[in-house]
Amino acid sequence: MGISASKAALGATTDEPTKPEPKHLADLIQYINETNMSVVHLANILSEKTRSNSWVVVFKALITVHHLMVYGKERFIRHLASRNSLFTLHNFLDKSVTEGYTMSAFIRRYSRYLNEKSLAYRLIASDITKVKRGTDGVMRIMNTKDLLNTLPVIQTQLDALLNFNVRPDELTNGIIHAAFMLLFKDSLRLFAAYNEGILNLLDKYFDMRKNQCRESLDIYIKFLGRTTKFAQFLKVAEVQKSISIQEFSALLYHWDYRHAPLHLA
Repeated sequence: MGISASKAALGATTDEPTKPEPKHLADLIQYINETNMSVVHLANILSEKTRSNSWVVVFKALITVHHLMVYGKERFIRHLASRNSLFTLHNFLDKSVTEGYTMSAFIRRYSRYLNEKSLAYRLIASDITKVKRGTDGVMRIMNTKDLLNTLPVIQTQLDALLNFNVRPDELTNGIIHAAFMLLFKDSLRLFAAYNEGILNLLDKYFDMRKNQCRESLDIYIKFLGRTTKFAQFLKVAEVQKSISIQEFSALLYHWDYRHAPLHLA
């Protein structure tokens, strides 16, 4: 691993109570996307940072990992998915500062989502937030067997994301806001794939075997419940003005489309 990439990883995860600096993140993305050098040491550095006692350092390490998942080539998440374990932060608690108690709760939820995102990659061999979408997209042309295997994986990942469960008044610093924005981007792409899979499921429903119909019905009922939770998640972004008016208008367009299954059922 290059010295500059190591410095960037360390620079992105300092104990300064600010979000990771864009320059450091850009250097890491360049390393992943423009070189063939191993990502193992980079992943090790970031993993080591999550073992800090400081909520600031741990949160920034998780944000850096998520940023590399979202904007880096798949070789990074592929490596993370190959690890026996990723983040074991379910008991993390920083008692050293008052803010540590609140932020530690979000760190535990955030790390669970990143674990689920990596596990999903291991189970379906792709990052569902990056697959081709549209009428000829991956989820729209997937066969019934693969669809019934893939949609529960998407549901589990989406549940972990929505369980971040932050209120607008809890986005009190640049660190948690940076995490929320990455989750927001993932949520749009994840739900779009989820929606297209449900549409495909409905198209195939009357050609399925009885046991497949039962599975499909269960998946569809769970989808309806998640639409409400997803709407609540989007309201946080709207209140925070995390997205522009143009972006939110586009989102509303897709929101109408997202309800298409309700009319088809």
